[in-house]
Amino acid sequence: MENLAYEARRFVAADEKKAIGAAAAAQVPNGCSLFINIGTTTEEVASALTSHEDLLVITNNLNVAMLLYRHPRIEVIVAGGTVRRSDGALIGSTAVSLISQFKVDYAIIGASAIDEEGALLDFDYREVQAAQAIIANARSVMLVADSTKLRRTAPVRIAHMSQIQTFVTDAPLPAGLANICHTRGIAVIEAMPKADETDEADTESTVTPLRAR
Repeated sequence: MENLAYEARRFVAADEKKAIGAAAAAQVPNGCSLFINIGTTTEEVASALTSHEDLLVITNNLNVAMLLYRHPRIEVIVAGGTVRRSDGALIGSTAVSLISQFKVDYAIIGASAIDEEGALLDFDYREVQAAQAIIANARSVMLVADSTKLRRTAPVRIAHMSQIQTFVTDAPLPAGLANICHTRGIAVIEAMPKADETDEADTESTVTPLRAR
């Protein structure tokens, strides 16, 4: 069982990922600290954060670092470790050790698959170790994942939906997952791609922006 190649993943649900990225970034206030981990959807969040001010971003994703480091009001710290050539991920014990030195306001995480019982899944156990450290060291965790992830499977468990506070996706959830989110008090944001690309309105969301704790 293997994940899609990185360049191929960039084109899967591309419009949905961009809408998710914009909606997720809208929940992040200026002046906060956050983790951003591996994934094409988390990279869309990073792209949408470039107009934010006074952010501290810790990431194990070289693509995220390259998107953000030029912006003078965003400080970027990159986790060390082995660089995975396929997608620019920094993985392994060195990355986990660096992540564990921080306690941040928000974590922005992705997943390769989400099963009907609410398990968040991925393919590389080394990547999962970094993701678990990110979750453990954030005050609020935001999952960003498009609805294709609900139809996939992967062998390594990252976490459970009950460990996140906000789920940004692009379509209504299946009944089982919707019930998990409701009973656990997880805020669900449906970010739909714009029907008209010439529409300059921001991505709409019925959830008010979060506040750093």
